[in-house]
Amino acid sequence: MPAVSVKDLKKHYGTNPAVAGVSFSVERGEVFALLGPNGAGKTTTVEILEGMRARDGGSVEVLGYDPAKRNPEMRKRLGIVLQELAVEPLLSVREVLTRNAGYYPHPRDVSEVIELVGLSEKADARVKTLSGGQQRRLDLGLGIIGHPEVIFLDEPTTGFDPSARRSAWELVKSLCAGGSTVILTTHYMDEAEALADHVAVIAKGRIVAEGPPSSLGGRDVGEARIAFRLLDPSRISQCPIRALQNERGQFEFATNDETAVLHALTGWALETETELIGLRVERLTLEDVYLALTGGKRTPEEEDTPGERAS
Repeated sequence: MPAVSVKDLKKHYGTNPAVAGVSFSVERGEVFALLGPNGAGKTTTVEILEGMRARDGGSVEVLGYDPAKRNPEMRKRLGIVLQELAVEPLLSVREVLTRNAGYYPHPRDVSEVIELVGLSEKADARVKTLSGGQQRRLDLGLGIIGHPEVIFLDEPTTGFDPSARRSAWELVKSLCAGGSTVILTTHYMDEAEALADHVAVIAKGRIVAEGPPSSLGGRDVGEARIAFRLLDPSRISQCPIRALQNERGQFEFATNDETAVLHALTGWALETETELIGLRVERLTLEDVYLALTGGKRTPEEEDTPGERAS
């Protein structure tokens, strides 16, 4: 049985269909990333899964429970990392985690969690003295203190520096290796690509693409773009491949058969002793695919719907 199962989920705010028939499943032990612009319906979907919002149609199961029934046993098995810290500012990091650990039957060791989220030096500091990035680390700590089976991470690395982001990624991977399932929302495409086993893109309340990050939207079989520079740009006239020079002085072209084209290109370079400087082959990035699927920018119709937390 999957950790999460969603079938034909619907939610309206007045006449606005925030979620219009969404279906997906999340296998146990995987990272599932739900991507989409603000107002697309992802936050509403996640809040329904968390049991924080009622649905208007469809069926939802989380660990075999209907979240709408707010079963205490289900709640004990979930970890939720929201975008905003909501704890007493005068408590210390250790006090907050210790207090929340008491809500769960089999919590993690508090000191272990403090170390895992990189707050060892701030363990006895008051919450109000933490920086934005440190508060997000505490959020992560609160999300994992209960040893949850399913963890909801809502923009978990906002405000992190690059090093802290990498550390958070390693933490997520270790949680999944330990059997946890992660539902992730993020606007960082590199984060989704680094962590997610499966991605679903939601736009205007509907799933518009779903699959592994490496093949989403056909990016694994689409055109490849090949680029290089020449010490003597005039030699491009002798090249067997027609390439155009871009504003950065690179020659580039697109092809659906990069193996044959690269063979012809490098064969010519070797035969004529021409150096192909910075030769590289690129396919569509996850961000390219995401922007194409979602229209590339927010529209007036995609403004945050009532009740959605900013994402």
